[in-house]
Amino acid sequence: MPASSSRYYHPYFTPAEIEYLSEKQRGKQSVTQEEKVRQSACTFLETIGARVGFPRRTIATAQALYHRFHLFFPRKDFQYHDVALAALYVSTKEHDTLKKPRELLAVSYSVRFPELAAKSKNPGGEVDLDTMDPALVENDRQRLLAVERLILETICFNFTARMPFPYVIKLGKEFKASKKLIKLAWRIAIDSYRTLLPLIYPPHTMALGSIFVAALLLSFEQPPSPKRDGEISSAELAKTLNTHTGRGWEGRYHTRPEDLEDFAHTILDLLIQYTQNPSANTSPSTPSSPSPNLPTRDRHYAAQQPQYPYKADQLIRLKIAMRETEHLPRRRKPLGNADPSALYNNDKIGQNEGTVRFLFFPPGFEGDVV
Repeated sequence: MPASSSRYYHPYFTPAEIEYLSEKQRGKQSVTQEEKVRQSACTFLETIGARVGFPRRTIATAQALYHRFHLFFPRKDFQYHDVALAALYVSTKEHDTLKKPRELLAVSYSVRFPELAAKSKNPGGEVDLDTMDPALVENDRQRLLAVERLILETICFNFTARMPFPYVIKLGKEFKASKKLIKLAWRIAIDSYRTLLPLIYPPHTMALGSIFVAALLLSFEQPPSPKRDGEISSAELAKTLNTHTGRGWEGRYHTRPEDLEDFAHTILDLLIQYTQNPSANTSPSTPSSPSPNLPTRDRHYAAQQPQYPYKADQLIRLKIAMRETEHLPRRRKPLGNADPSALYNNDKIGQNEGTVRFLFFPPGFEGDVV
């Protein structure tokens, strides 16, 4: 008889674990190729989300699920659109914005095959599945459900999803930031899901990081912005979040300036990538909620418009200025020679062998009651 086993849900990973697991699943792909595929998948999810009208939390969670999936499964074994669509399907269940697999497939076909969308009689441009090969559609549906199961196992069927977006508004008001800064921080929080940051930091740290980056962008080589009474300037806020305070905001929000600096460098790298190649389909986009009164194709076009008015050389100078004054990296437990993937018991994910207990907490956690 096959032995029973337990699998533990790990909400976050250290940067060393992320690097090791990514390299393990990358295969023969280069880091640049991997990043290009990752950005293509995120753009694919953005486009489908805008066409369907999904809320931001559904799209962001799908992007995070896609990133997590490829810490456990090789990229060479899956097409990015298959994994992305399955991640979106799981995300719709998490946020009660459920769509049937056939509905998602119809929209995905219109994105992947524009020639079919051009022939569609639907006002939204969705492909009529009745006009396609039934065997092909059913095969794609079964593949979506198969990948869905693998994604569910990577999260140990934990449907809890906390987003940084509400924290951006609450913390922005707490720090007395301007509306302009909070709005920019919101857009940065959206684009942070194009990176692996959601797998490293909790939502409140991501919100603080987004506010920190917004403060840097609005103050570095920029003239002072007018502010209302009681508001803090962008430069003052950036200095506050880059200073150790002990029991101040660090103790209150359990976040360190080193975390915010790491977050900022990752976001700036993403923006530099976009500014150096704005015509690529890997550019970050931050669409607002699509209006139901706009045609789908117009919403899609609006979603792909550039949102950041910064040049690459300015962003590079900002990174250099940060390097000159940044803190030492946070001390973390060294990776050592052990395979960190063994900690997550992922060697048999997707296999029906024995009884498996999926637990919501890592071993040794206070909430782990056996």
